[in-house]
Amino acid sequence: VQLQASGGGLVQAGGSLRLSCAAPGSITGIRIMGWYRQAPGKERELVAEVTSGGSTNYADSVKGRFIASRDNAKNTVQLQMNSLKSEDTAVYYCNAVVLPGPLNGYWGQGTLVTVSS
Repeated sequence: VQLQASGGGLVQAGGSLRLSCAAPGSITGIRIMGWYRQAPGKERELVAEVTSGGSTNYADSVKGRFIASRDNAKNTVQLQMNSLKSEDTAVYYCNAVVLPGPLNGYWGQGTLVTVSS
């Protein structure tokens, strides 16, 4: 099972991008949907996540710039990224945690975000 992510691309510093991710309708009971990123030479890190109840959690580095939102009925999650910085350059992965389900949840294929300075 793989999530489908889209919306990455090349943007200048200070610009905006919106990422979208959809989980198959066959997946039910999604507790958390979120976004992780992995920059070259670095470990994958949490960017933002949204619970089924609408609570959000953000990495300190993106607070005030990124907004995560979710549509439970459609099994989708979005990430609105504003005021992008060069250090936001990474491959972004969406994730869905299902209970019961795989320990680390289901993942998307990754979408590249490149921010030019």
